[in-house]
Amino acid sequence: MSKKVLIVDDSLYMRTLIKDALVEKGFNVVGEAANGEEAIDLAFELNPDIITLDNILPDMIGTDILKVFKEEGLPSKVIMISAVGQDSVINEGLSLGALDYIVKPFTPEKLITALAKT
Repeated sequence: MSKKVLIVDDSLYMRTLIKDALVEKGFNVVGEAANGEEAIDLAFELNPDIITLDNILPDMIGTDILKVFKEEGLPSKVIMISAVGQDSVINEGLSLGALDYIVKPFTPEKLITALAKT
């Protein structure tokens, strides 16, 4: 059974890139969100196995979304994908439960390698 994935990124282009890479490798993309509120709603509605989460969204910061997931006990694994690559931000994401933190730009191979950890 293929793993269900929710993609969260405010950029349609980036969501499409991620989706294409995942579908090609047999993942089942069950939803896409362009902002934090939508991401939280879809995460609890769809209960995906994996969430790819951008850190900079129009209405929220990804690490704040991670805090909500952690507080509410969402079992989904989270891979953060962001252009923000400072060590402090990466470490915060990982300390809040993200399995991995990928800095944009990235290759599809790097994404698939990160998802293979789930």
